Amino acid sequence: MPYNIADLFEHAVDAVPDRLALVVDDQRRTYRELDADANRFAHHLRDVGIGPGDHVGIYGANSLEWLVAMLAAFKLRAVPINVNYRYVEDELRYLLDNADVKAVVVDRGLAPRLANVRGDLPLIGHVVVVDDGSDGGAGGAGAAGADAVVWADAVAGASPERDFGPRSPDDHYVLYTGGTTGMPKGVVWRQEDVFMALGGGIDAYTQQPVSSETELAEKAAATETPLVSYCLPPLMHGAAQWATMRFLFDGSTTVLARRFDPHDAWRTIARERVNSTMITGDAMGRPLIEALDDLADEDLDLSSLVVIASSAAVFSPAVKDRFLARFPDLILVDAIGSTETGSTGMAMASPGAEMRGGPTVQPGRDAVVLDDDLREMPPGTGKVGRMARKGNIPLGYYKDEAKTRETFVTGPDGVRYVLAGDMAVREADGSITLLGRGSGCINTGGEKVFPEEVEGVLKAHPAVFDTLVVGVPDERWGQRVAAVVQPRPGATVTLAELDEHCRARLAAYKVPRQLTVVDAITRSPSGKPDYPWAQRVAREAAEAQAADGAAGEPAGSGRAPASR
Repeated sequence: MPYNIADLFEHAVDAVPDRLALVVDDQRRTYRELDADANRFAHHLRDVGIGPGDHVGIYGANSLEWLVAMLAAFKLRAVPINVNYRYVEDELRYLLDNADVKAVVVDRGLAPRLANVRGDLPLIGHVVVVDDGSDGGAGGAGAAGADAVVWADAVAGASPERDFGPRSPDDHYVLYTGGTTGMPKGVVWRQEDVFMALGGGIDAYTQQPVSSETELAEKAAATETPLVSYCLPPLMHGAAQWATMRFLFDGSTTVLARRFDPHDAWRTIARERVNSTMITGDAMGRPLIEALDDLADEDLDLSSLVVIASSAAVFSPAVKDRFLARFPDLILVDAIGSTETGSTGMAMASPGAEMRGGPTVQPGRDAVVLDDDLREMPPGTGKVGRMARKGNIPLGYYKDEAKTRETFVTGPDGVRYVLAGDMAVREADGSITLLGRGSGCINTGGEKVFPEEVEGVLKAHPAVFDTLVVGVPDERWGQRVAAVVQPRPGATVTLAELDEHCRARLAAYKVPRQLTVVDAITRSPSGKPDYPWAQRVAREAAEAQAADGAAGEPAGSGRAPASR
């Protein structure tokens, strides 16, 4: 049974060809139309020399073309490479070189940046420019170089037919992840493994794998009313890619937002009768729930919305409670995982729940907690271990054997695991509580503090809009807990107020000893925290206060400008 991404999509096309597959702004495609679009672009790529195993970069915001380019590459057994549209030239040059990219699909507004680095990237032999409405609309592609072509010309006259050869479950899927530190890394998966880990090959609720490659398509054909899913994060991140592909495999309708706008999101939910919405934690959840107050006069019918699922960033209890207060019957899901592990667990929100570090989840199939000797820890020990997964896991990092050996390990029983990077506790009932990234753990006087736990408490303060918690050097304690806080508009916040708020909810050693107020917290487009930025801001603020004698500010409190 060749569990191959292109095959799985084509099975759905054959099962429900006339069902609506995709909505992006005013563009709508049935499964048959989306398949034909992908076939046309696959033929274009093949005509310019792209074949099995070749890497095709996709550099742009969410669009019909982004998804079509990804599907087209899979059809050819080529490998689509996600490129973060926030990258500046050094980062862009590094990724395209490291990934051995041979062709690039780029938004017109980003084409000049690509052109500036192409001289250092001789492997790139072809560029296709997508009209994103910038720089003169659908005119020429010259901004990306004299040899670039516009998308419309690339697909003009190309065949919409499927005439591609057989594919393999061993075909590669590569996802580049920057995480919160270091240069981006390419995680290499077999397509069968990533389908099982992220694409619905293993049911998230029953934990049972599919019995055949056509099972999801057969269920689609038997379903008269398909689910309508709204994916708000950018496709350049894995969570959004798999939220989209998972629903394409089972014949659902996917709605994409080109850019996240919380007011437009609610209008889209009402207009498209969306059932399930995917967000990335508080970075999208908080502005979403607050935008509803601005839309009271529009009388939007939001009754179709049943589920909001969050992934890739912390979804704090305070924000979940606001959703449940507004929508008492709404199902809120925390989907836990990473680029390296795939899905490791899920949690359903309930009003008033507290977060002990990170969320407490029911583990997915093959999710485990390992001790220092790489042995699986039984439930109920109360000891902190390392979150890991076995079974369907990646092959490793692209061209990085050292990092592969560090992250993909073999236990004493011969089982191969991937380490998630999170510390965790296996509870007595078998659930797993995530405590946070081991690399971000703050050691203050010998006590360990996980930033996510403190952040969750701070976000419940009425004056706090967003926050990151880091450790900064301290002569007495080694490190002290420092909070970088973005207040709500018009609000002020002091260290004394946060101290009082936190002491009722946290052990004293976890309470922030330093506050730095910023105009905005820096996060990635997916909502992931930029902890190096927060550490730099907190450290610089502390040094400035020490030099200035705090200039009349309360001890440990200061203000720094936002950095983006």
